[in-house]
Amino acid sequence: MLRRHRSRQPRCRHQDGEDAGRRVRLGLRQRQIRRGAAMRVPPLQQEAPSRAIGVETIGMTMRFGSFTALKDVSIRVAAGSFHVLLGENGAGKSTLVKCMMGFYRPTSGQMAVEGREVEVPDPRAAHDLGLGMVYQHFTLAPSLTAAENLVISRNDAPARIDWERERAALSAFMSTMPFAVPLDVPVGRLAAGGKQKLELLKQLYLGRRFLILDEPTSVLTPAEADELLGMVRGLTTSGELTCLMISHKFREVTAFADEVSVLRRGEHVGGGKVSDLSTADMAALMIGEKELVRPAARMAIDGKPVLTMSGATASDRSGLKTIDIADLQVKSGEIVGIAGISGNGQMELMEMLSGQRPLSAGRIRVGDAPFRATRSEVRALNVRFLPEEPLRNACAPKMSVAENIFFRDFDVVAGTSKFWLEGRRMASLAARLVGEYNVKTASLDTPISSLSGGNVQRAVLARELNGEVDLLLIANPCFGLDFSAVADIRARIMAARNAGAAVLLISEDLDEILELSDRILVMSEGSIVFETQAAGADIGEIGKHMAGHH
Repeated sequence: MLRRHRSRQPRCRHQDGEDAGRRVRLGLRQRQIRRGAAMRVPPLQQEAPSRAIGVETIGMTMRFGSFTALKDVSIRVAAGSFHVLLGENGAGKSTLVKCMMGFYRPTSGQMAVEGREVEVPDPRAAHDLGLGMVYQHFTLAPSLTAAENLVISRNDAPARIDWERERAALSAFMSTMPFAVPLDVPVGRLAAGGKQKLELLKQLYLGRRFLILDEPTSVLTPAEADELLGMVRGLTTSGELTCLMISHKFREVTAFADEVSVLRRGEHVGGGKVSDLSTADMAALMIGEKELVRPAARMAIDGKPVLTMSGATASDRSGLKTIDIADLQVKSGEIVGIAGISGNGQMELMEMLSGQRPLSAGRIRVGDAPFRATRSEVRALNVRFLPEEPLRNACAPKMSVAENIFFRDFDVVAGTSKFWLEGRRMASLAARLVGEYNVKTASLDTPISSLSGGNVQRAVLARELNGEVDLLLIANPCFGLDFSAVADIRARIMAARNAGAAVLLISEDLDEILELSDRILVMSEGSIVFETQAAGADIGEIGKHMAGHH
């Protein structure tokens, strides 16, 4: 086997001393773990554990070439605790849990389960130790029933299933659980909350007693999120489960967690008991010395209608259902937020507005003019778009940052059409907007696909907000972005609203809707089913309509 040659870099005495100290601490901790394994902790059994288990990482480091994703990360998640992992995007959270679950082999460092050092070369080894993971997106087979999903998830699932025997075993298992899901209903017919409960049940059914939850409430209503996390909290309190949850929602952290650990730029920078930390403390640990951009105060504007949809219908993505927008209006100087669980027609609504999905009936007007989202109409009516996943939907990934920023202006100058590029004007515009919007890029000639998600979002927002804006159509503008990028982008949206733009904000993040909106509409099953002013809005009422109870 060939060994990769590692070149030595010049080192200073301070580095040597720091590394030596780290090695001593790591060595002491390893000896403590091994001593504990030999003296106090019985050998880990191959059978799945029946009670909550504690897990610890010691000096976990993960390098990808010259990039260090994790650096000497040591965290301890006590048995029976509800622990939250906080950090901005790119802080190392996903890398850490992938190392714990055996998807990555760490460059250095160890992991201990119940005080004993263990090797986790692959996910199956993690499962054998009682570790499991519930992902942000569902992993269930939608056409199969809940019972079928549970049984086929087992490694020992027989080729020919004795369903009478399996149903009896499932009934016995469900009788021990603090919550239930209908076992004979196809998963595709369950609500999002039911699907996420089933994901959790599946891990418990498989004998997992340490669960990593990766933003498990991102597709749930507030009521569903509270119910799910309340169940997890109950299982940790009873000693049946240990939970490590990745989350960006401080409300969930303060309501359900015992402890937090905060990562920043691949390092563990602090944490502690939730009862000892304010949300400001946690935010400060996450972002370090950076200052978050604060949105300007909401100005009172009594604007005229800019966007009007009347009796607008179109087929949904399946072609089996209809998106039906009977009446939607957005005024100048107003943000109208569209709330809803993913898959209820919000994406199709954005496509109807952007001309990507033809109407089968009804009309869309911007001001007094009919609107079909042609390039000439968009330019004449000052309409701007920030679609979901802008790298895929609003960019040419292999083209440069400057070229992408210049898309709206490349074919016109002083109101006349042209067919040649003006390199000097393109570079000047891009340089100004990159500076104004704090887009982090190696150069203006860098392919936009090499930028982080937050910087792609900033670049597209810079392009769309440049010049006069009468209507801004936005979908999930902060999905997957880090803490500071979210603050910056929300402040830009509020500034556009205060400058008189009409803003339609489609978002699956209810906190974002509540923070930015003047009015809130709820979309369910392809239609708008509820409307309320954002000021004083009842979250429970919004969640009820999001879940289809109206």
